[in-house]
Amino acid sequence: MKKDFEINGILNILKPPGMTSFDVITFLRGALGIKKIGHAGTLDPDVAGVLPVCIGKATRAIEYLIDGDKAYRAELTLGISTDTQDTTGSIISTSEVSVSKELIVSVFREFTGTIIQTPPMYSAVKVGGKKLYELARKGITIDRTPREAKIYSLDIVKIEDNRVLFDVSCSKGTYIRTLCSDIGDRLGCGGVMSFLVRLRSGTFKITESVTLQEVIEAVNSCKLSDIIIPVDEVFKGYGREMLADETEARKLLNGAPARLSTSGAKAGDIVRVYDVSNRFLALGKVQAGNRGLMVRAIKQFV
Repeated sequence: MKKDFEINGILNILKPPGMTSFDVITFLRGALGIKKIGHAGTLDPDVAGVLPVCIGKATRAIEYLIDGDKAYRAELTLGISTDTQDTTGSIISTSEVSVSKELIVSVFREFTGTIIQTPPMYSAVKVGGKKLYELARKGITIDRTPREAKIYSLDIVKIEDNRVLFDVSCSKGTYIRTLCSDIGDRLGCGGVMSFLVRLRSGTFKITESVTLQEVIEAVNSCKLSDIIIPVDEVFKGYGREMLADETEARKLLNGAPARLSTSGAKAGDIVRVYDVSNRFLALGKVQAGNRGLMVRAIKQFV
């Protein structure tokens, strides 16, 4: 692709099943002809859904995007336990399913709020410099430190035979496979995740996502800018907007505190700083100085 402009921004990609998140990055790197590109939150190869992809200077926002809450639609199949906690693994045990719908609904309620999860062996968590799935593939199982996860909502869509379709909104780092397995164990019959799609990652929704084919079509028709999301869009909830004139903008971008109009702000506030041409410069933090409140850049985007 021949570029006549610098690409900076975010693509809300609908990752297809059968591709790793890194496969998506490799594909887009070639399609866009740009090296500086990265995703904000891995999806398993078999899972489809929202994958925010940051391009150019927007890659500096990845650390903020990864922290965003997530939402999924998932299916729990009861009566089966596997070594991966989903249907891709080897079956460990099977059990007859004789639980009522009322009990399923009751147990689902128990998993709303703050829960404790043990990271599955088939995950990218590192222990002693080794990823757990690397150890698991060698038949090695080790103790893992349980961690907190927050389940904001857990809504059953449908219960049919031994399958439960549900929607879940949760904090980053929540393992939906483990959630399914833990619910199955709580019901006394075991369970695995048999389907998963990510509906939302932070502010990025599946209803607003684009396919890889749509990216190619946008490139070929020179309409890529129509689907690129400006990086400051994801920071709309980060406090107030402030303007910096040429002198103060130069100070800010050189790492010095800048004197901006901080009316109504207080020390510690995070703000979005723009120049007089409305170009997004940086996320800034308000701090107290000898001459009153100042703003120092904590992440630049130019």
